[in-house]
Amino acid sequence: MSASPPHPFDAAGPRPTFGPYLTQLRLRRGWSQLRLAEHLCAASGSPTVTRHEVSRWEREERLPAEFWLGWLAAVLDVPVDGLAVAAERSRVRQRLIAPGRPGPNRPESRDRVGLDLLGLAHTWLTADEPPLIGPPRPASGPVARAGPATVAEVTARLAAARRLDDVLGGAELAMAVHGLAATADQATLPPAGVPLTRKAARTRAEVFQLRGWTLADAGDPVGALSAYRAALASAAAAGDRPLAGHVLGSASHLLVGSGDPAPALLLARTAYAGARRALSASGRALLLHRIAFAAASAGLRGAAEAALGAAQRATERRAAEHDPPWLYWLDEGELDALAGRCLVQLGRPARALPLLSRAAARSGQPRTAALDQAWLARARLDAGEPEGAVLAAGAAVLDTIRSGSTRVLDLLTAFGDRLAPHARLPAARDYADLMVAARPYLPRPLGGEPAWGSRSRAAGDG
Repeated sequence: MSASPPHPFDAAGPRPTFGPYLTQLRLRRGWSQLRLAEHLCAASGSPTVTRHEVSRWEREERLPAEFWLGWLAAVLDVPVDGLAVAAERSRVRQRLIAPGRPGPNRPESRDRVGLDLLGLAHTWLTADEPPLIGPPRPASGPVARAGPATVAEVTARLAAARRLDDVLGGAELAMAVHGLAATADQATLPPAGVPLTRKAARTRAEVFQLRGWTLADAGDPVGALSAYRAALASAAAAGDRPLAGHVLGSASHLLVGSGDPAPALLLARTAYAGARRALSASGRALLLHRIAFAAASAGLRGAAEAALGAAQRATERRAAEHDPPWLYWLDEGELDALAGRCLVQLGRPARALPLLSRAAARSGQPRTAALDQAWLARARLDAGEPEGAVLAAGAAVLDTIRSGSTRVLDLLTAFGDRLAPHARLPAARDYADLMVAARPYLPRPLGGEPAWGSRSRAAGDG
C-alpha cells in the first residue's frame, strides 16, 4: 500500500527558534494552547501550567526550563533534544537582539514585529470568542468621531482604492491607502469604553489589510507587518474568520518574499487551520497556495505538493460560490500564476511554463503584468531557454517602471544573478544594458535605498 500524501498542515520543516517549533508541534495535533496546558498538567502532576504560560512560550516571552522541556517532549511525542536545541537558538537570538537597538527598517525590527504577529495569530486561532487583540491604534493624528455614514464612505473609498494599481506606483499607492487608513480610524474608532461594532471592525480590517499589502509592494515590510497586526485585531473583533485568515495569508506572502519561509509557513498554516471551515472554495484555494509557496520556499517538497493538490481541488469547486469583496482579484489567471510560481520554487519549470504563459497572456494592470513576466522569465531560464527568459524579463522591467513595484524589482535582481552564466549571449548583454538605462526610473523602497542591486530577497515574491 502506498503511503498517503503529507497533509498541507504537517509540522515538518525548519525549526529556527523555540516558539514557532512548539506551535507547529501543537497545531499538528490540532490542540489549542489550553489543551496542551491540560496535557502538561495531567502528565506532570503539577497544575501550574496555564494556557497563558503556553502562549508566553510560543511568543518567546519566556522559555521553559529543563523540567517542562521534558514534559513537553513526552506529551507531544518528540525527542527532548530537538526542543532543547530550539530553546537554545531562541536564547542566543534574544542575546543578539538588544531591546531598542534596531532601526525601523532593519531586519531585526521586522523580526520583532513578525514574532508579535505570530503570537497574535496563535491567540486568534485558539480563542473561543472573537477578541479584540490589543487596543486599536490610529494610523495618524487624533481620532475624530463620526457617524455611520462615514463608515459607508470609507467602504466606498476602499472599493475604489483596491483598483488604483492601474494609475499609481507602489509608493504613491501606499500613501493614498495611508490616507484612507487615517479616515477609517476617524470613522470607526468609538469613544473610550464603547466597544467596536462588528461592521466598523470589519471595515477597519479590510482597510488595514490593503494598507499592509501596499506597504509591502512599496518596500516597507515593517510597516506592512504592523498594518497586518491592526487588520488581524479588527478581523478578530468582527468575528470574521475568513478575513482574518486572508490577513495572515497576506503576511505569510510578505515573509516569504523577505526570505523568511519558516515563519511564513507557520502563519499560512495557522490561517488555514483557523479559517478553512468558514472560507469559500476560492478562499481555501488561496490559503492553500500560500501554504504551498511557503513550503516550497522552505524546501519542503512533500508539503508543498500536498497543498498544491488541495488547492487544485478547491479551485475546481469555486465556480458557483459568491466570494467576499476582498477576493475580487482572484480569477483563473491569478490561480494559474500562483500555481506556476510554486512549481518554479519546487524546481519544476516545465510544468510551470504553461501556467505562467497563460497568466502572462492576460491583459491587466502593470503591476500584475510585471509579476507575471518576471516569473515567466525565471521559469524559462530554469527550463534552459535563456533567450526567451530575457525577452520576458525585459517586458517585466518596463512594467516595473510603470507600476513602481519593489517586489518585482527584487525578482528581477535575482533573475540577473541567475542570468550570469549566460552573460556572453547577445540577449543577456542587451538585458544588462536595459537595466543600466532603466536604473534612474526604477522604484525605491519607502524610506530606503534603491531596491535594485539588493540581494536580500532571493526567495522571490508575487
